[in-house]
Amino acid sequence: MPDDRPFARELGDFLKARRSRLTPEAAGFAPGPRRKVAGLRREELALLAGLSTDYYQRMEQGRDVRPSDDVLDALARALTLDDDERRHFFALAHAARRPSATRPRRTTERVPDSTRRLLHSMGCPGVVLGRHLDVLAWNDLAEALLGDPRVIPPAERNMLLLLFRDPETRARCPEFESTALDYIGMLRKAVGQDPTHPRALAVVGELSIRSAEFRRLWARHDVTETTHGTKLFAHPRVGMITLDWDAYPLPGARGPVLVAYTAEPGTPDADKLRLLADLHAAATGEGGSCIN
Repeated sequence: MPDDRPFARELGDFLKARRSRLTPEAAGFAPGPRRKVAGLRREELALLAGLSTDYYQRMEQGRDVRPSDDVLDALARALTLDDDERRHFFALAHAARRPSATRPRRTTERVPDSTRRLLHSMGCPGVVLGRHLDVLAWNDLAEALLGDPRVIPPAERNMLLLLFRDPETRARCPEFESTALDYIGMLRKAVGQDPTHPRALAVVGELSIRSAEFRRLWARHDVTETTHGTKLFAHPRVGMITLDWDAYPLPGARGPVLVAYTAEPGTPDADKLRLLADLHAAATGEGGSCIN
């Protein structure tokens, strides 16, 4: 597909990944003895959606097709997309309809001084992540929990790059694949908004070259708009600690989010978080800077 249709290419790859996820039995087709592809064949999915095989094939190939919302709705039902996947699918298709010269507006990601002050005043670990999961700012407790980002070159301060390439980060993450899928789903959403963004190309390109694990998980085309969850850490000083996390968009900014990690008061995890804060304070002294 020509390079001037990145949204159509991303749309086609998403369709192929979702088609391969469906089983013939679940869709009402006989499995048959000679299937050469995972999931449904193109003609089977086209039949379920009420489309011609040729039209659907051109969509998967990223060719110049502009499906109506009715067609998209039929495909979403045939592919059994969940709410996050459906929003992603429609956003890609709507972007693919735009003239090829149209490009998303790109702005430099900045952390407001007020957000930096908030990080300092928080009683829990907090980080600001950019739309491509770059670590833009952090506080003392985040440094204690996740490690010191200042020892990492700025271009490598990225949650996905660190997870797949930094042994210390990976050692602190016993639930590696579920964490990787969370991050990949968040990055996939950003890629869907701007497939040719230089930072997206750099992160995905480097990991695709260096990690077979990443290639396998990225090829799933999972997308998520999750803004909260629970994460298990294996910390070298306090042991296993389970924390809730919540992501808050920065006021007036498109992309960066403040992620806060908290523990239920009165629980062993809350005690470990306090111990972690005390250990870090003793090692670094009071009032140390925690923002890059």
